[in-house]
Amino acid sequence: MHNPLHMHNPLRIPRRTLLRPPGVYPPQADTWLLAHALAEAGIPRGAHALDVFTGTGALAIAAARIGAATVTAVDISRRATAAAWVNLHLRGVSAEVHCGDFASVFGRRPYDLVVANPPYVPAPHDTPVGAARAWDAGADGRALLDRFCALVPSALAPRGTALIVHSALSDPDRTIDALREHGLKTAVVARATVPFGPVLRARAAWLSATRRIDPTTDTEDLVVIRGDRIRR
Repeated sequence: MHNPLHMHNPLRIPRRTLLRPPGVYPPQADTWLLAHALAEAGIPRGAHALDVFTGTGALAIAAARIGAATVTAVDISRRATAAAWVNLHLRGVSAEVHCGDFASVFGRRPYDLVVANPPYVPAPHDTPVGAARAWDAGADGRALLDRFCALVPSALAPRGTALIVHSALSDPDRTIDALREHGLKTAVVARATVPFGPVLRARAAWLSATRRIDPTTDTEDLVVIRGDRIRR
């Protein structure tokens, strides 16, 4: 399995030109890993696409670049949704951008593609505030992942695809099992190992003390999990 972080940028997603107000999650290693998985996913043109936890809208732009007919994006942050709207429209992508809980856009229509870069970093507290809402996800890193895995299968159209990126620290096997329990054909389709960023470096002592990592660990494994709805 290739490490997409060392590959070219097939979707020509803007990296440094995206509007990103303070407090909005910046596109980084997990974003690009998911974008490469999307480029290789074989999603048919004309798909109805949903970007959950959109941030700057980078993955919504990626969905448009592979030929999605409609693009919907959602984030709980007002700054993020404003930035995503501007970034999408500056690039000629006519998208619906919603501010609120991700489940608020489920049930509006069946989606052929759902991409998600959810909060997944284990945290010593249960209630993130401010910018940390984009990454902090409770003690096991699954404060939103479990609910997302339970709801996303019902949001997919027949033969629809979900692509979810998160850290190995938040238990990929649990994600795979949850999606399979809800009827999706599931597999890991991309992996990458990246150095700890500022959040994990600052949290390394706690992660080690709680036996989530080895004391010498300074890298994080990222995975993209694909789930396909195979029922007609």
